[in-house]
Amino acid sequence: MTDPIVDEIRQARDGHARRFDFNLAAICEDLRRLQKACGHVIVSLPPRRAPRPEAS
Repeated sequence: MTDPIVDEIRQARDGHARRFDFNLAAICEDLRRLQKACGHVIVSLPPRRAPRPEAS
């Protein structure tokens, strides 16, 4: 079963990656540039520790 929305997202992602010859560093740099240019407030939260499982 295929999902047209997932297919569209994968196609966009592959097209973006192809523009940068699948170079992950270049892709991330471009995404950071786009993020800064968008004008939205970016929220970055500190990592949270997972709760420890209780002893049984």
